[in-house]
Amino acid sequence: MTNIRSIDLNLLSAFDALYDERSVTRAAKRLALTQPTVSGMLLRLRHMFSDQLFVRSSHGIVATPRAEAVAGPIKELLERAHLLVSASSFSPVKAEGTIKLMASDYIQHAVVTPLIGALRRHAPKLKVLVAPRQELGVTERMARGEIDLYISSRDVSDPDLPSLPLYRDRFVCVARKRHPFNGRRLSLRELCKFDHLLVHPTGRSMWGPADEVLAAIGHKRRVAVAVPTFHMLFELLAADDFVAFVPERILRGRQIEIKKFETGLDIPPIEVVANWHPRVSDDARHVWLRQTLAAVAQQP
Repeated sequence: MTNIRSIDLNLLSAFDALYDERSVTRAAKRLALTQPTVSGMLLRLRHMFSDQLFVRSSHGIVATPRAEAVAGPIKELLERAHLLVSASSFSPVKAEGTIKLMASDYIQHAVVTPLIGALRRHAPKLKVLVAPRQELGVTERMARGEIDLYISSRDVSDPDLPSLPLYRDRFVCVARKRHPFNGRRLSLRELCKFDHLLVHPTGRSMWGPADEVLAAIGHKRRVAVAVPTFHMLFELLAADDFVAFVPERILRGRQIEIKKFETGLDIPPIEVVANWHPRVSDDARHVWLRQTLAAVAQQP
């Protein structure tokens, strides 16, 4: 059994880099060490854990089950060690590093873009990396430190992680300005007569919140085209006489000329929240980031 007094945090930092990078060469570059030095640290890690930890493959190194099991606790331990020796305050003006966000294209437009504007004003040295929303593995990526904030609608958020409610957004019915319907209110019959556009990020469904509401009252619309992003939806909307239900915030700053219709449909609003891993809940930089995000999300 390894004596706790013999554990070297530098070795755990090397493990963390090897696990994240899956390459001795990339881990050495990240740690600002030579490749032979990191290889030597890996030998010591193998002795410490009585396990190979990482084995060579055609694409670098692959973690063993033992390495997978300890990766999360090691990263959390390193984060807490960093908090112990770092200053308790956070200075946005002096802050450096990369903020890593994950969000759908709707949320990128509605809140991530203005958040980046706020970061540029208050923390100009910070860099921002934005990843598209994915269905699987989000929690694991947050545990590995690959994502600082996952911003999503509540229905696809992780209920087991800390969360911050940001805002609620309502659906509005829109069409291009030249759409042949000239009234302000679409009856259910008229609504269901037109071809509809729908955004479904996975590309596996042509059913959305409006369809749920219509089905409950015995109606069905014709979704002619389902696309993975709102960017594509607005391109199609501008080119043809489609109708679409979209979150109202997605309309901010859009150059496309559109008109809105009243429909009387009571579609449940989107509740947008931010998730993060509990290991960074008390980190001063992360606390400031969440406060900045909350302030941006409340802007009209």
